[in-house]
Amino acid sequence: MRHHRSVFKSILVLCLSAGIVLSGCGVPADAGVSTPATASSGTETKAAEDDTAADSDKSEEPEKSAEPVKGTRDNTSRVLTPSADGTTAYDDATVTIDTSNISAGYFMIDYKGTNEKPKLQVTGPEGVTYTFDLHGELETIPFTQGSGTYQIAAYENIGDSKYSQLCAVSVDADISNEYSPYLYPNQYVDFNADSNVVTKGEELAFTANNDLDVVTNVYNYMIENVTYDMDLANNVKSGYLPDPDRTLATGTGICFDYAACMASMLRSQQIPTRLEIGYAGDAYHAWISTYIDEVGWVNGIVEFNGTDWELMDPTFAASQGEKALKSFIGDGSNYVKVYQY
Repeated sequence: MRHHRSVFKSILVLCLSAGIVLSGCGVPADAGVSTPATASSGTETKAAEDDTAADSDKSEEPEKSAEPVKGTRDNTSRVLTPSADGTTAYDDATVTIDTSNISAGYFMIDYKGTNEKPKLQVTGPEGVTYTFDLHGELETIPFTQGSGTYQIAAYENIGDSKYSQLCAVSVDADISNEYSPYLYPNQYVDFNADSNVVTKGEELAFTANNDLDVVTNVYNYMIENVTYDMDLANNVKSGYLPDPDRTLATGTGICFDYAACMASMLRSQQIPTRLEIGYAGDAYHAWISTYIDEVGWVNGIVEFNGTDWELMDPTFAASQGEKALKSFIGDGSNYVKVYQY
C-alpha cells in the first residue's frame, strides 16, 4: 500500500488555454524607493537630483522574477530499474523469458533470433491478450492484469500475417505491490535514471507540496510546450514506440508520445501512472491515468470539484479550447480503454 498524504482541501482547476502560464510573480527590487533629502538648502537640490538619477537608473533595470519556492514534498527522482537476474521461465538459443522479478509486476524477454518480425503475446487472468513487437534486445513487459496466471508465447513471422510459435510458458504472478507495474519503466514507457525526462520531472516537481501538485505541473508543462505532430499521426507505422526524451527535445509528438512522456515523469516521481490505449470516440487514442492517495485511480484530472473528476488527456488539452475539450470529454463515456501499460 502507498503511504497516505494530505487530504485535498481545495478545488483544482487546471489551465487548459496554452496562453495561461502558472508562474511566480515578478517583483522589482526596491523600485520607486528614494531617501528623503535631509541636508540644508545648499545641498537639498543636489540630493534631489541624485535621487532622481538613482530612480531613473533603477527604472531601467529589468524586473527580477521571484525564485521558485521548494515544495514540502520530496521531489527527488527515484527510478526503479528492471533486471533479469537469471531465474528463467524459458531459455534457448532464440529467446529468453526471465521471470526473476515476477513479484514486482514485470518479466523480461530477450529475442536473440534473426527474424524481422518477432512478436510476443501475453494473456492475463482477465482473458485479455496483449501483443508486443520484439526488437532483439532485453525488453521489460508488465503484468497489467494483476496477480494471477499469465500465458506467455513468442512467435516468428513465416510470411504475410502467418506466425510460427517459438515457445509458450505459463507463469503464476503473485504481485507484492499492485502499483509496481505502473512505477517501473517498460517497453511502452521507456526511461532510465539517465533520461532527460527524469531530470525534467524532478524540475517540475520542485515546487510541489503533494502528488497532485506534481501531476498539475507536469500536465501544464506538456500542454504548453508540446505540440501535436499531425504529419507523424498521418504516417505512423505499425510497431511505433514512443521515445520520451525525443518528445522533450523536439517539443512535438502524437498522443502516444504525450502519454508516454507524462507517464515517465510521473513514475520517476513515484506516482503510479498507467499509459492507456483505446478509443476516443471513433479514433484510436492514448492517454494516462494516475493514482493519488486517498482518491485512488484518477481517470481524469482536468477538474476536481470535491467529488467528481473529468478525464485527463494531454493531447486534446494542448490542441483544443477549454469549452471544446470539456464538451468532448463529458463524463468520460467518449473514452473506451482497451489496453493499459
